[in-house]
Amino acid sequence: MKHFLLLLLILLITACSAGEKPRAAEFVPPAASSANFGDLRVHYNALPTLSLNEAVAREYGVNKDAASAMLVIAIRRLENGEEVAAEGEVSAEAFDLQGARQHIEFSVVKTGEYTDHIGIFRIQARDSYRFEVMIKSNGRTEKVKFQRNF
Repeated sequence: MKHFLLLLLILLITACSAGEKPRAAEFVPPAASSANFGDLRVHYNALPTLSLNEAVAREYGVNKDAASAMLVIAIRRLENGEEVAAEGEVSAEAFDLQGARQHIEFSVVKTGEYTDHIGIFRIQARDSYRFEVMIKSNGRTEKVKFQRNF
């Protein structure tokens, strides 16, 4: 009876896997997000630098590294429902699950007629980070808060 149950268990487990070998998890990039403040729109995203293709990494001047991530902030002005370039200053901090804070320094990258603000920060695998981003544009200051898991 024991042998029969063991054989049945093995067959059931084999049937469930359909003969597939285990696969490594694939990175699924989070959807980019944005926030509107009147006529100001702020796009924001954070992603591991290893997820960047070579052309994007080169354009942004980013070194791909398993222990680093990139925070991208794009400031746009809404004009008749369309986004147009807007200038501004960006500062941000990232907080991990233990509450450790990292100040993120930004560099400005021109992409066509737009300007993006790129910041690199250190990450730990399987950690979650909360971001507080301050945007100064057209004489006003706005704040965006969001979270990403790596």
